[in-house]
Amino acid sequence: MRITNEEITFDQGLLDYLGRFITEHKKGVIEQVLSKRTKYLTVVLEDIFKPHNASAVIRTCDCFGLQDIHVIEKTNQYKVNPFVTRGASQWVDLHKYFQAGKNSVETCFDTLRKNGYKIYGTSPASTSISIYDLQPTEKLALVFGNEHEGISEDVKAKADGLVHIPMLGFTDSYNISVAASIFLYDLVKKADSLNIPDFYLSEEEKNMLRMKWYRSIVKNSEIHEKVFRKNLQDNL
Repeated sequence: MRITNEEITFDQGLLDYLGRFITEHKKGVIEQVLSKRTKYLTVVLEDIFKPHNASAVIRTCDCFGLQDIHVIEKTNQYKVNPFVTRGASQWVDLHKYFQAGKNSVETCFDTLRKNGYKIYGTSPASTSISIYDLQPTEKLALVFGNEHEGISEDVKAKADGLVHIPMLGFTDSYNISVAASIFLYDLVKKADSLNIPDFYLSEEEKNMLRMKWYRSIVKNSEIHEKVFRKNLQDNL
């Protein structure tokens, strides 16, 4: 069952009840993952043409502990490819931006800035800085463009800066999933050395994810929840 963030409210009693139907091993894995989960770094995908590439990035983000991925839809609508994500889409939060008559880039960037992110577009443009010079001293959102044109001129104009990976060969770009892996490996490693106090999730954020993940893991969790609520009511 797919649980959306809007459906989540934390209830310790319900969490404990659902936990009876999850093995201790799996609960241990969840706690281990939660201890390294972050919203300090996030990725934005702009109008990705090939869905398997975007799905590969989602898998990469999960592997590096990122919880949020933002998708700007224009001419292309993104659908998760489960064969590529290998289940990763179950564990991350995907935020999509498209509304007729609205500027999706602007809507996405406004949301990110309200949440304290500095936004960098990934681009080989001469005005961009090297990945080696990008430091995660504040919350960062990296924008990756589509396979044909890269990030749009709109993103370049509205981003706080541009960043690139120096190339040593004849080609001037990596596959999007490879580029995301290189960027995230570098930034996570830098962040770890900086010991950033709020890099990982707060306890409140962890609790919300525990609830979401428990409800998605437990088979027929909505039925178990009804039983839990009824038992509570009967014991009043």
